[in-house]
Amino acid sequence: MTDPERRREWQPWLDRLSEEHGRARTMGGPQRLAAHRSSGRLNARERLDLLFDEQSFTEIGALVGNKDDSPADGFVCGFGLIEGRPVVAGAEDYTTKAGSVGRGGAYKRHRLAELALQERVPLVWLKEGAGARLGVRTSTPARTPNDLSAMADLKGEVPVVCAILGISAGHGALAAPMADFVVMTPQAALFTAGPPLVKAALGEDLSPHELGGWEVAIREAGTVHNLARDDADAIAQLRRYLSFLPSCRGGWLPHQDGPEAAPRSTDELLDVIPPNSRQPYDVRDVITTVVDADSFFEIQPLYGAAVCTGWARLGGRPVAVVANNPRHGAGAMDAAAAIKATELIEIADTFGQPVIFLIDNPGMLAGSRAERDGVLKWGGRLYLAVRRLRSPRISVLIRKGFGFGLATMAHMPHDRQSLTLALPSANIATMPAQSGGRTAHLDDETRARIEGAQRGGPYGLADRLGVDDVVHPRELRDRLLKGLRLSADRDQR
Repeated sequence: MTDPERRREWQPWLDRLSEEHGRARTMGGPQRLAAHRSSGRLNARERLDLLFDEQSFTEIGALVGNKDDSPADGFVCGFGLIEGRPVVAGAEDYTTKAGSVGRGGAYKRHRLAELALQERVPLVWLKEGAGARLGVRTSTPARTPNDLSAMADLKGEVPVVCAILGISAGHGALAAPMADFVVMTPQAALFTAGPPLVKAALGEDLSPHELGGWEVAIREAGTVHNLARDDADAIAQLRRYLSFLPSCRGGWLPHQDGPEAAPRSTDELLDVIPPNSRQPYDVRDVITTVVDADSFFEIQPLYGAAVCTGWARLGGRPVAVVANNPRHGAGAMDAAAAIKATELIEIADTFGQPVIFLIDNPGMLAGSRAERDGVLKWGGRLYLAVRRLRSPRISVLIRKGFGFGLATMAHMPHDRQSLTLALPSANIATMPAQSGGRTAHLDDETRARIEGAQRGGPYGLADRLGVDDVVHPRELRDRLLKGLRLSADRDQR
């Protein structure tokens, strides 16, 4: 039975609650929201609605900032579901104090990272903010929770992904290099300090996009992995990336059942791969032929193009793919390609995904530019990542594999491969016979004999069990599936 009098007593309290929550949702007000929308960008709350499954978002810290007339303190955050799995996320609200990091917003960022670690769920950042708010540090006790420390503690424990959807600078921008995957839109920019500070300190007069636009962040620096068309595409890429990863280290790998688990021929590879090792081809065509239909999600397509990396599914099972791409520099491994491959391998190792290596490279890139770029250092880091990889690995020698470039692609004998394969077009050596023979001062007859052996295909290698088998291209996908079944129940830790 209800008590009308008691209900009337409650009404002022409920009216205040409704008023406070209403104030939190005003964000920067109608004018700023309209100006933001006119540029084609979604606001922070719209972005979170798009990120999460419908009606699954629950906000936390909504009332932070109300006393200072700073709705949600410029940072909207909470938790919800992505494809039915729990995720925590925060979005900087550029319409409220330029999305800068205030005292309450810093507490909320720390709280999010703390929740992600405690509950073992992924963390998503949606970035568009001006960095630390002026004066906040001088008015805050020095020994307060640090959101960057909490984010660093997350590394390797749960997946962390980030979208740069506008100007992102300073303190807020530091979340990007700590994330496993970062995507940005063409109108976004990412930098440690904005143009006014750069001009005052260094005299450089640059626009935000000259300083940290997508061409700098993606193509040159490699700080950001992928480019998105707009906010909606960026958020869709975040959701897709997470679909390949478990919710936490040691968690269940998201398997998708379907007709793709059935065997099928990959006879099309005969049209894709020229057996002549001097003829280029795009390894993406190989990848999309052997993996499940429409499942390949490429990471960093505009950086380190000599290697193609990404996530895919084979028989519904998520796998990482690292493939030399002869379309770019014959597939020779340069510093950028090594950095890119190392990062994906380490993430796959952390979260337990198998790695498929597709090998076709003439070794590490040589020359003065390559040495200045640190090709030896980053090639060494790649080899360490491959050697330490505990996830199942399958390597396929497609055509050529020479020297240290081969070692960085997991094709060393007794290197913990689940399966090591070669196509009939493959050949392997410490270095090409002609150039290597001249370096070693071999006579013409000896060079010719070694070159003949190299051109003889992978059968000498197979005779010494350097590969488990030489396979017809039409059988490649099915052999990969069988190799994955072998390791399906492996305890990776």
